[in-house]
Amino acid sequence: MSGYEQEIVANLERASQSIQAAKELARQGYYDFAASRAYYAAFYGASAVLLNEGLDFNKHSGVIASIHQRFVKTEKLSKEQGKDLNWLFEMRNVGDYGGTEHVSQPQTEQAIRAAENFLAAVNSLLNKG
Repeated sequence: MSGYEQEIVANLERASQSIQAAKELARQGYYDFAASRAYYAAFYGASAVLLNEGLDFNKHSGVIASIHQRFVKTEKLSKEQGKDLNWLFEMRNVGDYGGTEHVSQPQTEQAIRAAENFLAAVNSLLNKG
């Protein structure tokens, strides 16, 4: 297995663990942290699909921009999935840095669903290659 392949697998494992952590945190009422983990699940999935194209980014903004350029604009991912990734990033910012603003329970549940849907799409793309 090449270095990229190992990184892809590692990212997908982190994505799966992040979804599980998000669900557990949500069950316990830690909505800010659950939303953050949901975003990271999508982020790790996005990183994996970009690595599969030979692309590696250090910044979240680079990953998100590249997903839009390479996958949403080419319709490999839907516009809705692109919007979900942007929204998850916003929820992560509220969850991690929101100060007096917090992520609600319904937003957390929506974030987990959005992340799961995004990961399903990413896995489908990776399995096609």
